[in-house]
Amino acid sequence: MSLDDQPLLAFDRVSVHLGGREIISPLSLSLARGEFLCVIGPSGCGKTTLLRAAAGFLTPSAGQVRRLGRPVQGPSREAAFVFQDYGRALLPWRTVRGNVALALEAAAVPSAERPARIDEVLHTVGLAAHADQFPAQLSGGMQQRVQIARCLAQRPALMLMDEPFGALDAMTRERLQDELARLVRERGLTVMFVTHDLEEALYLGDRVLALRTHPTPERPSLAMLTEVTLPRPRDQLATKEHPEFLRLRRMLYGTLGHGAQ
Repeated sequence: MSLDDQPLLAFDRVSVHLGGREIISPLSLSLARGEFLCVIGPSGCGKTTLLRAAAGFLTPSAGQVRRLGRPVQGPSREAAFVFQDYGRALLPWRTVRGNVALALEAAAVPSAERPARIDEVLHTVGLAAHADQFPAQLSGGMQQRVQIARCLAQRPALMLMDEPFGALDAMTRERLQDELARLVRERGLTVMFVTHDLEEALYLGDRVLALRTHPTPERPSLAMLTEVTLPRPRDQLATKEHPEFLRLRRMLYGTLGHGAQ
């Protein structure tokens, strides 16, 4: 199999045990290039744990995570991680421009190349006019866009996002969902996105993975994996009124309500 044919990310019978408890039971799954996978499930089902294993922040107790066929043995600039707590992810003493520059400094990008890269991503996320402001001067939605811009600046192949819009108000969340969908489409990014919000998962995802709590060999972590064939680009009103959206929402609600506990 050539490199181009390899899944960008693959979980091969991955298990994770923490504190003597099985968080993730053997789970096998792969993400193709350019795919948007949403991960949902009850609190404590291992959504963030799975994301951290994908990032190389933790080593599975069994099985293997691979990126382009190579074992994931630690964090890499190929994969960017967007945290839920955007306030703590940003350095308050650095401007927007300075926070985005962190990714380029870590990657040892030559100083002469940094301003153009920073200007490009700030324009992409609509923050060019706020480049010299500090995080405390920005709204929550704008702070999260700074974090996304910092991740884009490192030009990753994979974006790992842990409930990035969970703390935002409904209108800001919907606006950022549409901005993220546009970025993914324009840049061909592969995304693994954790959320508690069923509608968010269906609106953004190409596929939705539902995990269950307290997995056992008879009831493994993977409760459901379903394709979302809704047409793109999606619309906050029309898509959510589409019969297929409503059908998938009912199905996943039933899985999470009865089969994922």
